[in-house]
Amino acid sequence: MIAVNPLNSASVLAAFGALGVLVVLFAESGLLVVGFVLPGDTLLFPAGVLCAGSAHQPPRLTLWQVLVCAAVGAVAGGQVGYLIGRRGGQALLARTSSRRVKAAAARAEDLLARYGYGKALVIGRFVPLLRTVLHPVAGALGVPVRTFTLWQTVGGVLWSQTLVLAGYSLGASVPHLDDYLLPLVAVVVFVSMLPLLIEAYRRRRENR
Repeated sequence: MIAVNPLNSASVLAAFGALGVLVVLFAESGLLVVGFVLPGDTLLFPAGVLCAGSAHQPPRLTLWQVLVCAAVGAVAGGQVGYLIGRRGGQALLARTSSRRVKAAAARAEDLLARYGYGKALVIGRFVPLLRTVLHPVAGALGVPVRTFTLWQTVGGVLWSQTLVLAGYSLGASVPHLDDYLLPLVAVVVFVSMLPLLIEAYRRRRENR
């Protein structure tokens, strides 16, 4: 019996491989409160690293499988999140007591209004927390289905493939990089949080 921690990227990849990437990205991209606690960026980058082999270590994951699973999970999850938002998103967001969910929903609505549907759906994919609530909010606000499907697909594929390939490229060029997955995950978390920190800094300056 293998104990799997769904909040730990290394545990998910060791237990389920590429299939774990698909399931986690599906949940993170559209299942609201559940998606908030799951790894996204911190799963894709290490998965790419584990796809890179070396002279002494064969690849632990297959690159094309990870790429396909990442794209399918991200796009399918986004579409399901949109449907959830369209059928009952406003009521669901109104009932939640989570401040993080409400704050992320407000940011998502502001992003859609400020940048337009296309740019917002692509940019939002690269921002943690925001990408989980962005798709249900888009559905609740009545974003046209065709417009949403086009741009959330572009954003989902671009985000998922970029991070996997970045991890693969770095893993292929730096020997034994997979021995340092935990520090790498910490770096990815910090980098992925930068947009939120920059936004908080800007709002603080505006308030002043």
